[in-house]
Amino acid sequence: MGEEYKAKVFKSGNSLALRLPKALGLEEGAEMVVREEHGKFTFEPVDAPPRLIDLTGIAGSMPWLKEIPREDREFEERELDWEGKLLRRD
Repeated sequence: MGEEYKAKVFKSGNSLALRLPKALGLEEGAEMVVREEHGKFTFEPVDAPPRLIDLTGIAGSMPWLKEIPREDREFEERELDWEGKLLRRD
């Protein structure tokens, strides 16, 4: 989890607005997607670039982990019904 900030809701004309801390580095006028799920709100930039994860510091830090051979990386595709039960196995 990243940093946590407090924000304040205020009235702006006939709407409500959310005052966000400058530390978030957002630009004025940036479009955001807001989602509400079970009373929890999340927001992200409309044109957010995909995030890349830097794994360079992990390489070699867990010597007990072995690379999975390419032939073992393939998976068997199975058809499931809506209840998650296996319908067929070839």
